[in-house]
Amino acid sequence: MTAITDTDLKWLISVDDHVIEPPNVWQDRIPKKYLDVAPRMIDTPNGEIWLYEDKRIPTEGLAATAGKKREEFSPDSVGFKDMRAGCYDSVARLDDMNRAGILASLCFPSFTRFCGQIFWEAKDRELAMLCVQAYNDWMIDEWCGSAPGRYIPMIIAPLWDPTLAAIEIERCAAKGARAVAFSENPEPLGLPTINDPSRYWDPMFSAAQDAELVVCMHVGSSSRVPHISSDSSFIANLAWGSIRTSGAMLTWLFSGVFQRLPNLKICLSEGGIGWIPYFLERSEQLLEKHRYWSARGQNVEGHAIVDSELDLMNLDVRQLFKDHIYGCFIDDVHGLHSLDEIGEDNVLIETDYPHSDSTWPDSIEIANKQMAHLSKETQYKILRANAERLFRFEPANL
Repeated sequence: MTAITDTDLKWLISVDDHVIEPPNVWQDRIPKKYLDVAPRMIDTPNGEIWLYEDKRIPTEGLAATAGKKREEFSPDSVGFKDMRAGCYDSVARLDDMNRAGILASLCFPSFTRFCGQIFWEAKDRELAMLCVQAYNDWMIDEWCGSAPGRYIPMIIAPLWDPTLAAIEIERCAAKGARAVAFSENPEPLGLPTINDPSRYWDPMFSAAQDAELVVCMHVGSSSRVPHISSDSSFIANLAWGSIRTSGAMLTWLFSGVFQRLPNLKICLSEGGIGWIPYFLERSEQLLEKHRYWSARGQNVEGHAIVDSELDLMNLDVRQLFKDHIYGCFIDDVHGLHSLDEIGEDNVLIETDYPHSDSTWPDSIEIANKQMAHLSKETQYKILRANAERLFRFEPANL
């Protein structure tokens, strides 16, 4: 293998950034008869807001903090004139990416929420489907198409119909899509879980497997913020937020989905990695103690019976994780010191631009400092090689 040099460690691929959709995304792509009810930006005395059906949706200030001092951060709504152009303009963003050593970026949506929940909630499903397709065409053709090799195309899906989702995945895969957004926990959205006995999600997951699209689940994509208690502070709740991602990992490991779809890959976006060793260890401990009675089909009140296709007697939790699951981190010193337990091939880096958690504009410097104790080969994997392999992505040469 060719030796990795210091120069090779000056760029990273971020698998979790965000786009603030510009006002034209749907208005340029939806049939004229729907323009008055399709997503559109309007001016109000309180600033710009999105209007869709009967919903009025502002852009939260913490979603567009790039270029602002931390003392200026605020959850109050923000308009385009008060954002850095890189928030909503893919060409302008390239300068910001170059400044921070970001070779390529995978972007989650904002207005639609992280996996397109806004369209699942819509009254008019025909229009909602057109909106999903319009977003995906814009993401692939315009956002990613404006700078080949700099953006990894990720789409959203019609969550209300997994068969339609499968068709949309096939359509977008042919156009170059490499990932599809999904919810960390569909149940709070009013949707079936991945444990649903009718296999509700299998058409969508099967299509993703066949098209080699990674299923990416961003923290918060259940549209529910966990609260430690009814009066716990925002910062306390946010620090506790990885509990959602660990729950997603555990649900998938014990769901039986990977047994049915042995080539499916999932990405736990913005969930951190430091917690992974503990929950893998705890899973092994509990599996050893409880696999026998669980395998007999017995259950504890309030808990579902284990899926019949899940072979608890031969289940290898760590191997299942290694084969299917990828953890993602922005700034996680503890996790990087636990790579021997997580696996260096299953870790990806993020910058979260332009959100308030972002490491921008110091992304590559922070990454290099946190990974200084690792071999150059391991650093290179985490900075970009793992993302290139997982998403089948060839970045531009800079």
